[in-house]
Amino acid sequence: MRTVRVKQARAGPATFAMVPGPGEPPVAVWRLDHSSLPARGLDQHAHDFPSIVYFEAPAALRIGHREWTVATGDVYVIAPGEVIGRLNPHGVHEARGWTVSFTPDALGPDVPGSSPAWRAHPLLFPFVQGAAVGALRLAVPATARAEWESHLRALERELRERRDGYREAALAQLVLLLVQVSRLAADVVGDLRMNEEPLLAEVFAVIERRYPEPLSLRDVARAVNLSPGHLATTVRRRTGRTVLEWITERRMVQARRLLVGTARPVGEIAREVGYPDAGYFTRLFTRTHGTTPTRWRTALPD
Repeated sequence: MRTVRVKQARAGPATFAMVPGPGEPPVAVWRLDHSSLPARGLDQHAHDFPSIVYFEAPAALRIGHREWTVATGDVYVIAPGEVIGRLNPHGVHEARGWTVSFTPDALGPDVPGSSPAWRAHPLLFPFVQGAAVGALRLAVPATARAEWESHLRALERELRERRDGYREAALAQLVLLLVQVSRLAADVVGDLRMNEEPLLAEVFAVIERRYPEPLSLRDVARAVNLSPGHLATTVRRRTGRTVLEWITERRMVQARRLLVGTARPVGEIAREVGYPDAGYFTRLFTRTHGTTPTRWRTALPD
């Protein structure tokens, strides 16, 4: 059984560490409802691991210094070390959902399918690096909630029953959830605005609008009325990447879509995503993905 170690600082809330047993997968899931939480409310606490909290019913939640009004279908990605505030008794009574926690290495390069999807989003990417702060809120549409709940129940069942192969099955369910989170975060600019990141939203709106053109840090800084130095420092601190790296990432996302969805020549795709030099595009794509655009395309199933 997964153990939880409590580390209590002299001042401030308790911090919980997740310690997988030998052979256990680095993931745990808990049901969130009035029967699993104390009637007096949930005390302030923090985790040294990232968590995803999915709500099946409205509630109220305090994360850090911010009070969140939770709607049905809300998903919160909570960074390690972030203080989760007290849920009042009414909020506990009304709350219903799931918490999935995992150690940071669950997002590492050895977990197929998790990191690449998260790497393309400025709010998710810091979780890959273990450098995220605060919380990210996303919304599961009503039509997708049954699928979400199915994945969560399957993950809980694998961890509870521990049948042969449960470790691999639990990790597979975690990867599916992480991919679902990345798909919810497909609207980069909208997600940034919803999560009260107006400057980043403006920056990524410029990138989204102009990535097919020649685009530099200076161009983006001019568009958002900031000095290049200030913009570069702010974006790197808040997202873990530079402006130019995010421009490249956006171009690579579109290149992958065109390689998968069309039969157009690589040189034509390169020009469409902002690289007039097809040779340079191929070298950059290969460095980023570990294979050439042509091999990427031919490796896909028919």
